[in-house]
Amino acid sequence: MRQTYDSSMTDASLEALAAALDLQTVRVVRQIAERGSVTAAAEALGYSQPAVSQQLRRFEERTGIALVERVGRGIRLTESGRVLARHAHAVATSLEAAAGELADIRGLRAGRIRLVAFPSASATLVPRLIAALAAAHPGIEVTYVEAEPPEAVRAVRADRADLAITFSYPGDRDDPHRASARGLDVRGYGDEPMQLVLPAGHAAAASDFVDLGMLRDEAWIAGCPRCRGHLLELAGAAGFVPRIAFETDNFIAVEGMVAQGLGVALLPALALAASPRHTDVVARPTARADVRSLHLVTARGADRVPAVAAALAALERLAAR
Repeated sequence: MRQTYDSSMTDASLEALAAALDLQTVRVVRQIAERGSVTAAAEALGYSQPAVSQQLRRFEERTGIALVERVGRGIRLTESGRVLARHAHAVATSLEAAAGELADIRGLRAGRIRLVAFPSASATLVPRLIAALAAAHPGIEVTYVEAEPPEAVRAVRADRADLAITFSYPGDRDDPHRASARGLDVRGYGDEPMQLVLPAGHAAAASDFVDLGMLRDEAWIAGCPRCRGHLLELAGAAGFVPRIAFETDNFIAVEGMVAQGLGVALLPALALAASPRHTDVVARPTARADVRSLHLVTARGADRVPAVAAALAALERLAAR
């Protein structure tokens, strides 16, 4: 069934349609568009399949507009459904902002913030942020999922997260805050020093700063191929290719291996702060004072949602400390 739009629709009809367009319907249609079925949409939203189907039926009964249609044994979005899906992210954010402003008037006694952040933030920034929100706004419900920056940016874009704490390296060709973050708000959250992790007895450990070129003959402990890109770039600038002897993304394991003299490593400061320091390990800045940059990623306009605004303000206070 092909649907068309009547340009002579009255203001009253438009108002009735706008009144029927609730946030949950918008989310349902968006998930159907992304996942291809009512069942998959229900699973993504945490609802039963009958509940999602009933949501769609209620909208059709109120408006006379079908959002899905049967095709063989499956379903697909109608033309109306595709139009709504195209606008879903902006609509959902705006509706949440409006609901949030009402919550703000009530003194932020209720609200929700869905956080996502990278692993070393899980043991440092995230617990402090959740504790700060609980103390200042106990009515805000906080959920948290751990993910690397590319997945975190996608979670915000797909409306699976309200706020992502991410990082990037200078000159990274695969920086997820470029094309993949287009249309989102990306705020800088400062720079995090990179540290060379060395056995305590290493000759370079006596220096205040370490030139990577001094470590060209060392065995290196590094992360997965995607995660070691910054090390490879810095080593290349110093004129060598690091010999990766051990591979792990577990920064506690990295320190343990360094403590045993199995190699050297390059870790960000948050990773070092998140793990107990081995007495047989020292950390030194690189001679170039290399850093990685931290970012806060939200949907555009999401800072008008009071729960998101409260989280951003709490992060600013944490940074000031």
